[in-house]
Amino acid sequence: MESYNLKPKHKPKKKKRVGRGGKRGTYSGRGMKGQKSRAGRKMQPMIRELIKKYPKLRGYRARMRKKKIVGINITILDEKFKVGEIINPKVLIEKKIIKRIKGKIPLVKILGRGKIKKKLIIKGCQMSKAAKEKIKQAEGTIKIKD
Repeated sequence: MESYNLKPKHKPKKKKRVGRGGKRGTYSGRGMKGQKSRAGRKMQPMIRELIKKYPKLRGYRARMRKKKIVGINITILDEKFKVGEIINPKVLIEKKIIKRIKGKIPLVKILGRGKIKKKLIIKGCQMSKAAKEKIKQAEGTIKIKD
């Protein structure tokens, strides 16, 4: 037996032609009015819908995008760094405590959860109030700008 001798067991099912009278009633299962009920109904192109969804405010691309802030607790700094070491975002990336976001160094905020016992020099990082107090109690120094 060859592949060209094969025949289907059943006849192929014919597509129902809707909307030409018969037992289906006046609307023939298409509903009443609207684009879908008309003959040769053509739906809106997808591109038009996408264009409509774009913002129409002037200069929407030029607005400042918020930078991502990465939070780090004091306990991590106490574990990973030695006494008198300088902590800034570059050093945190080198020690693989934080990662770059889209190739850029993120803003770092030091949070006050946990305890710190070491003197550390912190530069170029944002701080919470609790973190500032705990670092000052441990006699560390804080420099907001590099």
